[in-house]
Amino acid sequence: MFLDVHTHAFHPKIASKVITKLEDHYGIEPVGNGLLDDLLLRSRRAGLDRVVVLCAATAEAQVIPANAFAVELGRHPEVIPFGTLHPDCTDWQSQLDRLRAAGVKGLKLHPEFQGFWLDDPRLLPIIEEAQRDFVFLCHIGDRLPPEKNPSCPYKLANLLDLFPEARFIAAHFGGFMQWEYALDALAGRKVWVDTSSSLEFMDDATLKGFIAKHPRERILFGSDYPLYDPADEYHRLQQRTGFCDAEMEELLSNAASLLDVE
Repeated sequence: MFLDVHTHAFHPKIASKVITKLEDHYGIEPVGNGLLDDLLLRSRRAGLDRVVVLCAATAEAQVIPANAFAVELGRHPEVIPFGTLHPDCTDWQSQLDRLRAAGVKGLKLHPEFQGFWLDDPRLLPIIEEAQRDFVFLCHIGDRLPPEKNPSCPYKLANLLDLFPEARFIAAHFGGFMQWEYALDALAGRKVWVDTSSSLEFMDDATLKGFIAKHPRERILFGSDYPLYDPADEYHRLQQRTGFCDAEMEELLSNAASLLDVE
């Protein structure tokens, strides 16, 4: 089964607003409109079987509606939704119960957009409770240096030490614009990384160094739709890495075992 482990789709009421925010923050003109129909059209064209759609609440008040949307997305056979939590949410245990009951397999953490730091101690009991049933996909990195950024490879590495049985996916090859630190702190460790929003920016030496050091079975294909098109990112990944078709199929399949989907 071929999966894209890093995509976004938004409720029609907010999709255009989110698209504008993404373009303003990253300076990248999104290729898609952020709606599920457009995502699935592109994923099918890329030969993908299923997509992970990530939801993230930027404030406590958004946790319940964001998770309701995630549950709704999960009714589509091609979608694997990830829910969301926020350290300001005091009722996080009931949200975990709600997501478990709906068969949601993962949680998205985006410290920069959600307004917390990845080393916030309030996250620790949430991770402790959720780690048995959920995969955590964490946005890592930005243009600020690690010590000044809400997330960074070193903060995630500390969580790996604290929770050795937890399953973390470090987005963006371990750290958007922080790849040298990801190579130092995360490559070779028991952590999965996705390929999203990296290939346009990583230099060849860092990319090849990371791939050489990190187990290939823990590298997952991710497009970061609507910023990028899954088919375009597939071809870009193959071009940048030199992987043969069989190796590319392996990357597309790695998330299936992690998420226990067939």
